[in-house]
Amino acid sequence: MKFRKSRAFFVRVISLALVSAGFAQISFAGVVGTDYMLEAESRNASLARVESLIAREDVAQQLQAFGVDQAIVQERLQGLTQAELITLESQFNQQIAGGDALGVIGAVFLVLLILELVGVTDIFKSF
Repeated sequence: MKFRKSRAFFVRVISLALVSAGFAQISFAGVVGTDYMLEAESRNASLARVESLIAREDVAQQLQAFGVDQAIVQERLQGLTQAELITLESQFNQQIAGGDALGVIGAVFLVLLILELVGVTDIFKSF
């Protein structure tokens, strides 16, 4: 009787081992290169900078004014490649807060010139 129980137990264990042997998964290991790791770190850093820029209150309000959902923006940012992230980040960095200073100075000069020619002001006095 004891022999039958142990035999039945071993038959079940061996059957289970044979059945599950077909489900074994093979994984392949390889060396991760330095360039791959640096690119991943660079991508994460670029993504963090762009996300922080988009998370600013003024940018979020402008996106909302355009009807863009913040969740969609985050989803699209995750799908960008490293080159696209760098391009987007450089475009953000090129934007000057308040507009182009040279354009503002030119507009003020033009208004003063027109006012001088019309005779409203006497800014450009002849010495």
